[in-house]
Amino acid sequence: MDKFNDDNHHLVLSEDGSYTAYSKEYDEHYHSTKDGALKESFKKHIIPAFELLKEKKELHILDICFGLGFNTLVTLLYHQQNNLQSKLFIYSPELDKELVHSLKNFTYPEEFEPFKEIILALSETGKYEDENYSIEVFLGDAREYVKKFENRFDIVYQDAFSPSTNPILWTQEYFADIAKAMKKDGVLTTYSMALKTRLALYRNGFNIYINSGEDFRDATLASLSELKGYEKVDMEHKIKCNPDVEPLRD
Repeated sequence: MDKFNDDNHHLVLSEDGSYTAYSKEYDEHYHSTKDGALKESFKKHIIPAFELLKEKKELHILDICFGLGFNTLVTLLYHQQNNLQSKLFIYSPELDKELVHSLKNFTYPEEFEPFKEIILALSETGKYEDENYSIEVFLGDAREYVKKFENRFDIVYQDAFSPSTNPILWTQEYFADIAKAMKKDGVLTTYSMALKTRLALYRNGFNIYINSGEDFRDATLASLSELKGYEKVDMEHKIKCNPDVEPLRD
């Protein structure tokens, strides 16, 4: 493949000036075109997670799913911009092999210019490692991949296609596997505000929080521990007010 646009994907300019892509298979964009690809990764995933955990000397991160690689690359960008000394281990499943191989031709924002070598390595081999970063892109089923881990992850970026188009990565059983794979003080980030998503997390022992800001739409944080600095969602009240809502199930 010698170009990014193909029968399944095409470039789309988002409102912050960065490009995302549209998936014809899922009939969805990889990022919110309103929030912007770069901004969405920063504000809904990387910043809240690192504000809570950046003092750790090692961070093990699960990026669900790799897609265009924005969450992984913005993680590296944030790490360098803030001169953090932690070692990062990033693990990311991705079902679309052709997409990953095409990323060397994707139009990334100029902020990612220092990571061209990393993008090329991940596009061609699915692996990159140096003294600061260890990154693995697993080409295959995310559900099976997650089951390999126990008490491993400090951070989970839950950034799969939406529950309506890709429900298998939003079920109560899926989040049971995620809970098992995470550390007790780990943080899960997601753009989804859906009650079904929050219920699936809550029934697996997660505390649910609102991630809000002036220049992006609200998102969700979740942790098996209590988090400071974020508004906690009263899930029991939500359940009483919405007795007929149930989480997605396998």
